[in-house]
Amino acid sequence: MSSPVDFPYESFITIDRSSDISMYMQISTQLINAIQRGVLPFGTKLPGTRTLSINLKVHRNTIVAVYDELFSQGWVESLPNKGTFVIGKENEKPVNILNFEKKQLVNYPTSTGFTFKTSNILDNPFEHSNCEFVFDDGTPDVRLTQIDHHSRIYSSTLKRKAHKVGHYNNDGSEFFKKNLSHYLNISRGLPISKNNVLITRSTEMSIYIVSEILLSAGDIVLVGELSYFSVNMIFQKSKVNIQTIPIDDEGIDVEEVRKICKKQKIRMLYLTPHHHYPTTVTLSVQRRLELLKLSQEYGFIILEDDYDYDFNYDKSPILPLASADTNGMVIYIGSFGKSLVPGFRTGFIVAPENLMNEMRKYLGIIDRQGDVLMEHVLGEMIAEGEINRYLKKSLKIYKERRDYFTMLLEQRMGDHLDFKKPSGGLAVWMKWKSPVNLLQLSHNCIKDNLFIPKTLLYQNKHFTAMRLGFGNLSIEEMEKSIDILAKNIK
Repeated sequence: MSSPVDFPYESFITIDRSSDISMYMQISTQLINAIQRGVLPFGTKLPGTRTLSINLKVHRNTIVAVYDELFSQGWVESLPNKGTFVIGKENEKPVNILNFEKKQLVNYPTSTGFTFKTSNILDNPFEHSNCEFVFDDGTPDVRLTQIDHHSRIYSSTLKRKAHKVGHYNNDGSEFFKKNLSHYLNISRGLPISKNNVLITRSTEMSIYIVSEILLSAGDIVLVGELSYFSVNMIFQKSKVNIQTIPIDDEGIDVEEVRKICKKQKIRMLYLTPHHHYPTTVTLSVQRRLELLKLSQEYGFIILEDDYDYDFNYDKSPILPLASADTNGMVIYIGSFGKSLVPGFRTGFIVAPENLMNEMRKYLGIIDRQGDVLMEHVLGEMIAEGEINRYLKKSLKIYKERRDYFTMLLEQRMGDHLDFKKPSGGLAVWMKWKSPVNLLQLSHNCIKDNLFIPKTLLYQNKHFTAMRLGFGNLSIEEMEKSIDILAKNIK
């Protein structure tokens, strides 16, 4: 076996003297890596503590601690009057340290040693930018959230009520589900109990669970001609046959749905009836009733995504389709606490109990731990009326922002755009009167510090449109963003 002095230890052991990790642990870890990767194979005699301390320019006691650590973990053995030797299998082939690159010891592999399937279906569609001004598709402004107040509620729950969190059965806090079901009953007319509610992390998780249980490859799923891209990605991953339905000022075209049902077996219809994504139009009452009848007649599932039910300004919101469903054909998904701090938000699914039993199995696999404490906090906010008080305050601000944003659009870009002031939600759908190259427009705006993601741009041979969110922008940010947009149009 090679002499210990033949190994240039200082060439593959790097010590960061400013690190919070002790030097002896840094050296120990790197020696173990060298043993694992064959640089120091079975039988290698390690240099004496004095010799290695001189080579690495550390105190001898540090190397003594290193060897003690290696011995305690079973990597080396100490033989009296002979020295310290690496333990391992005798048939190990030594690696030539002179041809061994240092990065092979300190870096994680850049690629796998095996093959696997790849897919571009779930490629992340979201873009990021360092621009000062950014348009999104309609998200709340986290700067408006009362973080201190939320933190106090969380802290209070943790200190005073941790013992009252209650039974947790892998599908959410029973306390939260009880209060959430009551909240949905009062606010959305859903005559449900906690047994009809499943708590998830997000709308996307909810749809993924629903898709895994209810959809099979080749099933026909209907979506709006313009629809939410993330949901379409989930459906594509399920290998279903996605067919699009036209959208007009009253929402999805029910007659077109009827025509397809007469020719083919439809498994599911996905829609966002409260404020259609991305056009923001509300599905009319008459069409809601017609869809429920069609669903019962032809046996297709209605997956109702009520992603922004809480944001209404001019009138009371229309109740969900699920509130009028007496035949168990509608699965209702939504989010709770969307206007709160991101960590305080959650998703949910409402469905009949027999389906809920199956969905709990899937949730137990992908999110068994959950966040029972946070859910208890949200339950407290409902029980104490805090969520209603907070929504009332935030809605006033968002209504003012909607009015100011649409006023700016009319004043500075009215000659270029057609749009309607939305009755709710946090975004405006606008169509260009004359064709505009939206990708080029977005590229030009970046030069002026305004970022418009591609996911907000809708353009084909029939129309040119954008969905611009205003909820996350202050008055000053709106003015500057619209100015930049108007400038680049001219």
